[in-house]
Amino acid sequence: ENFCETGKQFDAQLATLGATPLQPRVDCDVDFEVPAGAWIDAIVDRLATLRSAITPPRSVAFAEHRSASISNAYTRKNPFNAPVLLNQRLTARGSTKDVRHIELSLTGSNMHYEPGDAIGIVPHNDAAQVDALLQALPFAANAPVVVESREVSLHDSLRDRYDIGLLSQAFLERYASAVTDTGLPELLKKQSPEVLQRLIAERTLIDLVREHPPLGLDAGAFARLLRPLAPRLYSIASSMRTAPDEVHLTVSVVEYASSSGSRRGVVSGFLADLASDAATAPIYLHRNPGFRLPDSDRPIIMIGPGTGVAPFRAFVAERAAVNARGRNWLFFGDRSFETDFLYQSEWLDWRKRGVLTRFDVAFSRDQREKSYVQHRMREHGAQLWAWLEEGAHLYVCGDAQRMAVDVHDTLLEITKQHGGRSDEGAGEYLLQLQREHRYQRDVY
Repeated sequence: ENFCETGKQFDAQLATLGATPLQPRVDCDVDFEVPAGAWIDAIVDRLATLRSAITPPRSVAFAEHRSASISNAYTRKNPFNAPVLLNQRLTARGSTKDVRHIELSLTGSNMHYEPGDAIGIVPHNDAAQVDALLQALPFAANAPVVVESREVSLHDSLRDRYDIGLLSQAFLERYASAVTDTGLPELLKKQSPEVLQRLIAERTLIDLVREHPPLGLDAGAFARLLRPLAPRLYSIASSMRTAPDEVHLTVSVVEYASSSGSRRGVVSGFLADLASDAATAPIYLHRNPGFRLPDSDRPIIMIGPGTGVAPFRAFVAERAAVNARGRNWLFFGDRSFETDFLYQSEWLDWRKRGVLTRFDVAFSRDQREKSYVQHRMREHGAQLWAWLEEGAHLYVCGDAQRMAVDVHDTLLEITKQHGGRSDEGAGEYLLQLQREHRYQRDVY
């Protein structure tokens, strides 16, 4: 409902202040390369025109070199097929979650990452799900569909290009206005926002087309309504200093129920099934300069429950490899000590060797009252405040909707209680930490 809202607000405020756009704003969805590329080309031409009277244009040789460097890089459009070295379940039998440690080979890719970066996985829909959707659709599998000016079969477009899983309100509205099913728009209007969101959460695309067939549409028109299949980003859980030519990922296999049965996440399910000796994963490197380690003598505090601990495995491995003098404090949480203690032996070994100065854990389901990382933070609030005052850098990784909010609120409480700040002063203190890049978050 707030599609590209930030860009719209910036655009409106600049116009209010009297600015004139060099090029009209373009709102992009996940498949942004084509419109963004056209916008960038137009801006470059406009800027070249404006500055041509002042400075000479760049040399052709430089431009060609730059273009060649970009075109040779691995991207979502041109991924590197990384061989799978290891696919190991981290959670024990009896866990309610299936979390995998996956190791991929980078040999021959010339990829060089830093702790804090992520790996993009280029997704493909499950073949059985594609076939089931085609059986529910009134179109032939080989019906032609135009994707980025290229004609492909409907089958291939549903497998490689379009999201055929979870629904969104925006898609439902597009679909309702396009099909000749007059009952669907009326149904959407009658539902309260809460009921509508529940209906969306309980259905996938195949449920929708079974209940409300795409009457009045051909295969191409139906495909154009779909969202592009977006890549998924996974925080890197390794350091190149200790695992050269490899990249490690920590993947929680998403499982959910819909009206038509149980489902798995598109990419997490794909990764979980990569078990054969010849298995490969299509990947590209996603730089994350806003989530970086400080100088090696600075202390760091890492808060990463669940799979949010992945980048901190990379952080600690990197600091151990360079013999960093800075102290390291990790807060980790999950459901159960017995089944969900991700990378337990590694953390305990680093703790024994003194690489981890402090290690505090919270397992929410092991006692009557649920306990989370923010509870451990409050218990050790005085020490946490002391570390911050001594220049520590603070990192948070994981769930954005609940965990990151709760952790931020806890930091405000600690700042007020142990730092003697007012409500306003505590907020300003954390904001200043962010300005100084001492409070960094990688949340999703």
